[in-house]
Amino acid sequence: MRIRILAVSAMCLGLTACGGGTNLNPLSWFQRSGPKDVALIPEGGFLDAQDQRLLVSDVAEMQVLQASGGVIIRAKGLPPRLGYWDAELVSNSLDTPEKGVLTYEFRISEPPYHTNTGRTKQREVFVGHFVSNAKLRNVTSIRVLGTKNSRSSRVK
Repeated sequence: MRIRILAVSAMCLGLTACGGGTNLNPLSWFQRSGPKDVALIPEGGFLDAQDQRLLVSDVAEMQVLQASGGVIIRAKGLPPRLGYWDAELVSNSLDTPEKGVLTYEFRISEPPYHTNTGRTKQREVFVGHFVSNAKLRNVTSIRVLGTKNSRSSRVK
């Protein structure tokens, strides 16, 4: 009888030590509970949250077209070879003008494989961006940046 009681109590004590998430372990009853792991965030943020696209090589054309409630910025870019995709005009100043100039970067994704150079007409990439009249209040001109050049247009 004593052997059974001793065996059962030894099993219960042994099994309570196995529970990591529960508080059945008597050795952990008087320890402080607090955060065990600390997450560190890198200074520039995580790479997934950053825009990995490149600036287009050459901004060939840029127009500011009047639209209902604002303007549409239309730009044509020439990447160095075929296959570039995911083009967008990205504001580097959160759509607020600096000294009256609203600046956008012509961002584009590089193809994941090697492609041919192709002719100029084949490489053209068009992109558009709408800017409301509220954001155009203190804007005198709009500029689109590429790697080799930039184009700008006055706002009426």
